[in-house]
Amino acid sequence: MKPERVMGIAAALLALGIGIGALGSHALRDVLGARQLESLDTAVDYQLLNALGLLLIGLMMKTTARPGLQRIAFAVIAGVACFSGGIYLMLAGAPHVLGFVTPAGGVLLIGAWATLAYVSLKDSREDRR
Repeated sequence: MKPERVMGIAAALLALGIGIGALGSHALRDVLGARQLESLDTAVDYQLLNALGLLLIGLMMKTTARPGLQRIAFAVIAGVACFSGGIYLMLAGAPHVLGFVTPAGGVLLIGAWATLAYVSLKDSREDRR
């Protein structure tokens, strides 16, 4: 996956997250219960935060030759789709059996960021030698 595609997906996730957040703040306040709105806010927050991180990964891909950045970017994209997307689908009325998708997305996100930390720290140690 090219860096420009990663950054484009990040920008799309940011735009979508802002749109969903605005929809939740205005149109859905009277439709969803307090707990559902809290879940929506969590999904939007995770989407926006990870989209910003994905944007940084795209920039890293353009400027460094760190191995594995494409796989890390894919894991972040999949993690956002599973975590936030799972919550969005359940709030829209999808069967709650889809609830397993949300924690799987969280695991993907944790794994992606932990891998990026490992790769970056490993590279910094090698640079000091």
